[in-house]
Amino acid sequence: MTVTRAKLLYGTDEPAAPPRVLRAGALSAELEAGNLRYIRFGGAEMIRAVSFLVRSRHWATFAPEIADLLIYEDAARFEVTYRATVRDGASVLRYDVQIEGKAGGSLSFAADARAETDVLTCRTGFVVLHPIEGVAGAAVRIEHADGIIEDSRFPALIDPIQPMMNLRALTHAFAPGAHVTCRMEGDVFEMEDQRNWTDASYKTYSRPLTLPWPYTLAAGETVQQAVRLTVSGTAPAKAAGAVVRLAVGEALGTMPPVVLACDPHEAALALPHAVRVAEAGVAGLVCRFDARLGHDAAALAPVRDLATRLGLPVEVQLVVPTVENFAAGIAFAAAQIRTAGLAPASVTVSPAADLKSTPPGSIWPPCPPADAVLRAARAAFPGVPLGGGMLSYFTELNRKRPPLDLIDFVAFSTSALVHAGDDRSALETLEALPAIAASARAIAGGLPLRVGPSAIGMRDNPYGAGPLPNPDGARMAMAGRDPRQTALFNAAWTLGYIARFAEGGAARIAVSAPLGDFGIMDEDQLYPVYWVIQGLAALHGQTLRAVSSSNAHDLLALQAGDTLYAANLTGGPLTLETPAGFGGGVAILDAACGPDWRALRTAPAAAVIDLDAFAVIRLTRSSKG
Repeated sequence: MTVTRAKLLYGTDEPAAPPRVLRAGALSAELEAGNLRYIRFGGAEMIRAVSFLVRSRHWATFAPEIADLLIYEDAARFEVTYRATVRDGASVLRYDVQIEGKAGGSLSFAADARAETDVLTCRTGFVVLHPIEGVAGAAVRIEHADGIIEDSRFPALIDPIQPMMNLRALTHAFAPGAHVTCRMEGDVFEMEDQRNWTDASYKTYSRPLTLPWPYTLAAGETVQQAVRLTVSGTAPAKAAGAVVRLAVGEALGTMPPVVLACDPHEAALALPHAVRVAEAGVAGLVCRFDARLGHDAAALAPVRDLATRLGLPVEVQLVVPTVENFAAGIAFAAAQIRTAGLAPASVTVSPAADLKSTPPGSIWPPCPPADAVLRAARAAFPGVPLGGGMLSYFTELNRKRPPLDLIDFVAFSTSALVHAGDDRSALETLEALPAIAASARAIAGGLPLRVGPSAIGMRDNPYGAGPLPNPDGARMAMAGRDPRQTALFNAAWTLGYIARFAEGGAARIAVSAPLGDFGIMDEDQLYPVYWVIQGLAALHGQTLRAVSSSNAHDLLALQAGDTLYAANLTGGPLTLETPAGFGGGVAILDAACGPDWRALRTAPAAAVIDLDAFAVIRLTRSSKG
């Protein structure tokens, strides 16, 4: 069977439209779907993105219909104009855009929108993303909407709500000796710390969340806004490195265990393939028990049978379904788990209400008191390690923190698809993980951190009714099934994910599942991520060392014991300089291993090694090292 290269890399043949790079002297920006990404000066990133967005009553971002697109470029300036239309059923909103960049470092992005009919929206206006690399914790000068100037800093640890309010302009350094001022016109802006959702940015937006939403733009009503960037100082030219180098540093403790998610329906799928699941070598399984989904002793039988065949412990993540009779719900779950013959290695407990997000300014829904829930869980599961935190995402943990004196560990999860579904946005989430790890450690106060189950796709959707169905296998935000799960893209992403959280101090990392939408395999074949999980699971307990990359945006690595893994996080070739001492065995997982993904391929040791798109390489320390 012939499988396309795109399918091997991305799990889909759906093309990803390449961005158009706009240049004016040292200024550059990437035009993508009418908006700008990676705005740089002298090669140094100033602003991650500037976008004019229309979001629905449910916070979904509309893809505009773009017409009359005109692009002009010369050595001194570029200009882009177009007309856009957004439709939501019978509702129609149109807007005109003008973008202009100049070689001296100025850029303007103006939009003039008009509602042709009544339009119900949660946000219509500009969103600016500030990058986090070199910016987190750094100084910023704030000009507020009332004209007051304030010197402050971008938050280092992740702010749970809104670190900056009532904004008109922000000025920060983007390179030594160079600053950029971002001025926002047409409304009052405010900032969210997007690292909460693993986005690698701070997001500045209008309209303020203290105002009601959704709101109606009446027919004929206009929205006129602009974002203007101005560079001061001189940014040194940033040369792109042709070769990525790794530096192995200090010991960080030991490699944490890697485990798989395994809810009852996933266990049922996995039972016929228990031998191959066992060969993945993971340290345990994590099972969700949710009585609202009909979970009972019978539903847990496949989990029990699979765990018995694999000889693995099972962690239970317990959803408390009700507010009034929460203790009875916990007691029911404990009885069903005992009846099923499961002896949970640990239990993490969370009220169902906490599976949904409560945005700033909103009223928290009814929820049983955290301390009472945990005491009831302790009584129902005597002697079993008890976890608190969130079964959903770090955002919710950051906004609602558990009583640490009543628990043994803190848990949370993440997804790469909360705000966007494109390849680059999914990979950018890896940049935010060190800040999430540091912020979670601060919340946990010395208690162990358990991360996951996590994946590119969404297991839970705190921001809607549930993960979105994706029958066509598209790249889309908030999807429960992502096509890249089956491809090399996910192998590289998962290695980066585990590397970031292992270095960040996680005591246990849960990813993927045996089979299903988050599977490491299906009935017929293994997926590339299988080999990553198998390799990293085998390193459990070995000495973990910090590994820095000369280009962490493109390549991340993990070293434990005598083994080093690295992943090319780009869709193109990359050259890795072999670290000193790792001239032993070399194994590579790349497109040449597909389409059946039976094994990694060996390669000769060399001073530099060329890696194909999304390739994963395993290096072994040489006997002389």
